Amino acid sequence: MEMDVQSKPCRPHWYEQYVQPCLAELLGTMYFVFVGCLSVIENPESTGLLQPALVHGLAAGLLVAALGEI
Repeated sequence: MEMDVQSKPCRPHWYEQYVQPCLAELLGTMYFVFVGCLSVIENPESTGLLQPALVHGLAAGLLVAALGEI
């Protein structure tokens, strides 16, 4: 005798659904602003706008790689 059992779709836990994305957004924004501010503190005149642009680009890439799956 064969019995077809249908399981309910697995729903994520409330922590994974609500808290984790908010914490990831908070952490990512804090890191992005902190690194951006640090990049312009000792910005010599010869660097121009290149150093802050590179730092923000690398910070965004790092944050996407680290927190992208959340």
